[in-house]
Order: sequence, then structure tokens, then C-alpha cells
Amino acid sequence: MGQNAGMSLRALIVFLVVLNLGIAAWWLSRSDTAPAVVEDAPSGIARLQLLSERPGSRPAPAPVAEATALPPETKAAAEAVPPPAAPERCVSFGPFADAAALAAAQTALRPGALRLRTRQTQTGGERGWRVYLPAAADRAAANANADKLKAAGFADLMVVGDGAEANSIALGRFSGEARAQQHAAALRAAGFEAKAEALGEGRIARWVDVAIQADTDLAAARRASGAAQSRTIDCAGLR
Repeated sequence: MGQNAGMSLRALIVFLVVLNLGIAAWWLSRSDTAPAVVEDAPSGIARLQLLSERPGSRPAPAPVAEATALPPETKAAAEAVPPPAAPERCVSFGPFADAAALAAAQTALRPGALRLRTRQTQTGGERGWRVYLPAAADRAAANANADKLKAAGFADLMVVGDGAEANSIALGRFSGEARAQQHAAALRAAGFEAKAEALGEGRIARWVDVAIQADTDLAAARRASGAAQSRTIDCAGLR
């Protein structure tokens, strides 16, 4: 009986020793890195995934601009530059004997004109310039105009009583065109239809000065205006 108990105790000790050795061997052989734990997302919700985790998911390279493309600011500046102005020439058509011929010439030349003006010159012996208000319907109307002129500060005047210019108002004579035109302009600014006209024994010649494109058919323009002459003038004076 005592012998059997001793054998059982030895067998138990040997078993425990073997068991401890096995546990020690298993512990030494296990990996130090714990397996990654992947938690399943709730049903219906996709798991977040890094871009680098997706197969073949390298970012696309940025497009390379063509070498010939202009920067937006350079292109805008280039488009903002106005095209060069077409070459022009300036010509005076005339002379025209009366106002009706002058008006007809303006009508014919205006469509092709870049700029246009009219002027008049005195041929023969010039004796100065006059400023006047054209004839009114009757003497009463002329006197009423004279009163308005005086009230506006233009007291140097005379109502013409008879002749071809009866009921007109003379507003002064001047030795040169510049002063006459200045006085007429002041009267027009005050609301009166004043006119400046050259005086003399010669006749008045009327002209139309125009700026036209350089390739305009000058002969055709002259025929259309009814002018006897066309003269090239300086464009600096036609602004």
C-alpha cells in the first residue's frame, strides 16, 4: 500500500514537470506581434478604407499644360489691346456757291466720313466780318428779339428797317474772323441763332472738310459731292 502511494506521487511530479516544459516551449515559440483585429462594420455601412489600401489606387499625375498655352492674364491683356487704327486722309471738297449745294455735299459725304466739318472763305477784297441775327417775320418780332438781346446783356445791336435784310438785327462788325466767331458763339450760348459772315466785294466759297479712310476712291467721292475741286489738308486741324 505504501509502495503504490510513492509510485503515484512520482508519476504526478513527472507529469507536472512535462506539462511545465510544454507550456514554456509554447510561450517561447509564440509571435510577439498580436494579430490585427478587424471589427466588422454594422450591416449596410461600408468600412472606411485608406486610399493607399486600394489596389492600383495611385493618384493620377497632374495634367501638364501645353507649352504653347498663354497664362490667363497674358491672354486677357493681349485681347484688350485695340486693333491699330486704319490709316486715314483728310480732304477738302468745294467750293460750293450756296448753302443748298453745301448741304447736299454733306449728305453725300457723311456716310463714308470719319469726321466732317464745313467752313467758308471769302474770295476777293475782304473788308471784315459781321455778326447778325437773321430776319424775323415782321418788325414787331424783330423788336421783341432786340429787347431779349438787351436783357441778356447784348446792347450793341441795330434792327435793320428796310432792304433785303429788313427785320434782321446787326450785332457788330469785326476786322477778323476769330473775334466774329467768338461773339457769335457767345450769342448762341445765350440762346440766340446768331451767325458770323465775311464781308467784302468778293463772293463766299463754302467747303466741306472730311477725314476718310486712306483707300477711299477720292474721285468718286468728289463726283458724289458735286464739288469742282478736292484738296488734301492736314488732319491735325480736323479733330
